[in-house]
Amino acid sequence: MWAQHLLTLPPKPRGFHLITREVVAAVPELPEIHAGLLHVFLQHTSASLTVSENASPDVRRDFERYFDRAVPDGWADFEHTLEGPDDMAAHIKASVLGAAMSLPVRQGQLALGTWQGIYLCEHRGRGGPRRLVLTLQGAG
Repeated sequence: MWAQHLLTLPPKPRGFHLITREVVAAVPELPEIHAGLLHVFLQHTSASLTVSENASPDVRRDFERYFDRAVPDGWADFEHTLEGPDDMAAHIKASVLGAAMSLPVRQGQLALGTWQGIYLCEHRGRGGPRRLVLTLQGAG
């Protein structure tokens, strides 16, 4: 089976946001898959995706603090500044973390670990809605 859906997430503030529930809800065929993969692709260059700790909000805040120090907004050596001081920093953060992931599906569910969740990493102060292409493949 193959299925594909477009998920548009509403604008979120800068930060690391759990979106596992939204992703699962957007793929109604998921319960039919015994073994397969869900590919998640983010159609943007200033936000990213990652999998990490899903229980403690401290983890999400620590991610944000780390990346803000590693790649600060408005670094004087950035040339790409037409869209504001957070634009080039957002592109770099997004490139480091990535725009896509493939997740295993097992017995109708994402086979994430107990403490794992999917994050949308918003690197802009005003990123706007974010589109994800969700492609499910697998056998029932």
